[in-house]
Amino acid sequence: MTENGIGLDTFAALDDAAAVELLLTCCSSPQWARRVAARRPYPNAEALLAAADEELAALPDSEIDRALDGHPRIGDRPDNAASAREQAGMAEADDRVRAAIAEGNRAYEAKFGHVYLVRASGRSPAELLEILTGRLGNDAATERRIVREQLAEINRIRLRAMVIDA
Repeated sequence: MTENGIGLDTFAALDDAAAVELLLTCCSSPQWARRVAARRPYPNAEALLAAADEELAALPDSEIDRALDGHPRIGDRPDNAASAREQAGMAEADDRVRAAIAEGNRAYEAKFGHVYLVRASGRSPAELLEILTGRLGNDAATERRIVREQLAEINRIRLRAMVIDA
């Protein structure tokens, strides 16, 4: 793997277990990883991203929950490089915003039963707090739809970094 990614040709040449392992670093759903790996080779980046979106949309909620388990809370110290890059903007958060996000995370998890998932890349701490505050007003069905959308955005960013931007 290079600094930027392995490339589609190398991804296509991986054995199934290695491809699934690589995809699990993008999305923690084993079912999603197996299905995306099984559709190789991809003729281009857009085909990979489309397949990733299709497979995510087809997942049952139990697999979405497994995918959510792989994401740290916004504002917590990420335990993987991808999450650390994505939440880099949180380093600029002042104590007030950090405390508000921590409180919002607790309220969100109490209401919805899972971590607040948002594409953090390119967003300021204040923006992440504003989105969190707004989403606390959602009903469960609306929030589940938004979570899937956000997960798809995050997967696309990670896929681009891992297998496309080589």
